[in-house]
Amino acid sequence: MGAYLNKICQTPNLDNLAKNSLIFNKAFTSVSSCSPSRSAILTGMPSHENGMYGLHQGVHHFDSLEVDSLPKILRRHSIRTGIIGKKHVGPGDVYPFDYAQTEENNSILQVGRNITYIKLLTREFLNSTEDKPFFLYIAFHDPHRCGHTNPQYGEFCERFGNGEEGMGLIPDWTPIYYQWDEIVPPYYIPDTEAARKDIDAQYITMSRLDQGVGLVLKELQDAGHLDDTLVIFSSDNGVPFPNGRTNFYDSGIAEPMFISSPIHRERRNQITNSLTSLLDIVPTLLDWYGISENVTQNWATNNIEEKRNLTGKSLLPLLIKEPDDKSNEAIFASHNLHEVTMYYPMRMIRTQRYKLIHNLNYASPFPIDQDFYLSPTFQDLLNRTKSHEPTNWFKTLKSYYNRPEWELYDLKVDPAEINNLALKPSMKEVFNQLKKRLFEWQKDTQDPWICAPHAVLENQGSYKNNPSCLDLDNIW
Repeated sequence: MGAYLNKICQTPNLDNLAKNSLIFNKAFTSVSSCSPSRSAILTGMPSHENGMYGLHQGVHHFDSLEVDSLPKILRRHSIRTGIIGKKHVGPGDVYPFDYAQTEENNSILQVGRNITYIKLLTREFLNSTEDKPFFLYIAFHDPHRCGHTNPQYGEFCERFGNGEEGMGLIPDWTPIYYQWDEIVPPYYIPDTEAARKDIDAQYITMSRLDQGVGLVLKELQDAGHLDDTLVIFSSDNGVPFPNGRTNFYDSGIAEPMFISSPIHRERRNQITNSLTSLLDIVPTLLDWYGISENVTQNWATNNIEEKRNLTGKSLLPLLIKEPDDKSNEAIFASHNLHEVTMYYPMRMIRTQRYKLIHNLNYASPFPIDQDFYLSPTFQDLLNRTKSHEPTNWFKTLKSYYNRPEWELYDLKVDPAEINNLALKPSMKEVFNQLKKRLFEWQKDTQDPWICAPHAVLENQGSYKNNPSCLDLDNIW
């Protein structure tokens, strides 16, 4: 989008929102996978702690544990909650919205991509609030891929509702079209005709998302709530391209984020380079609503008790002032599975300068998900690799599939994360410091994978009061 200096893709509504917001330059998801990321957004807990280990739907069938979620907390404080669009988390009693128009009771194409319908649903919700405090979570499905489920509408459903014969018409959408040969792919996407046309299709759906955001903000204004409502715009996981979604490289976890506050005007149209995680959204909203309640999960009884500590932080102070010292900032990430067959658990810590990734299942090839596999970009990359043609990519598929247990990058000199420093003697102190901080975060978030892959966690019976990692002697 234009606010992040893209010179091709046209996003005037998002750019206008950015001008009235603090723009986050270093916002990251805690997991680059659909359901796990959405569960983290709505609980403030990483997926290994809230139980949403992978995709929620179909054969994957992952569900969150009986944890406290944002809609639960807000309901206890008489705040009306609503969700429009893609929900993709469960079970329902963990995420109980007062108003819900999602793929569970609608076509996802309608509630996720039909911006006219989304506009009308937004109006319906706002008219039902009776001027009471509310929380509305609008989850656009653009610009997600859809070619594997609805190929008739194009790789990104860019033809859905465009007025062509058989495509239907979304009255409020004016598609914006591009010249694929004028698009310059970012460094992590192959510079090929197939990839450029793929990006072109995604850009078209960005116009639908952008115009949808404009419609929603207009509904907020018409309802008289534009000047008393905190607006957060972000995404949930990485782009569905090579080195993107399901990865912990910056190309897979970096997110757009704008926060517009009617109260905090000091830093509108400014940027922050403070490290931010989507795990910060719940603490931010609790701060906004003035909810000081802290609760904890009693794992023995499954009851909610007082004083649960979220590892995220409120972002509201950033709307007033940039931190004087960001040198000790760190964000963390945790991935277990995407599809149920894609077991590739990873843990990550990222500071302002360094990133450490722990690949727990490093002996197996990095897995590829279904919709990305069928994409024109990946098929072209795969076929070029098989036929020994130039891929015009900054990696090889062999190096992409086969990863070491530890990856350490100096982001100051290597922002593309190519030169792994994990085994470099001069980086031993940095490696050990990051490893220790990552382990402490895993302890704080009760990570079941904390001892993997070289030990077994024992925390019951004789070890109940002294949880221990017992060595497997499996390093040869």
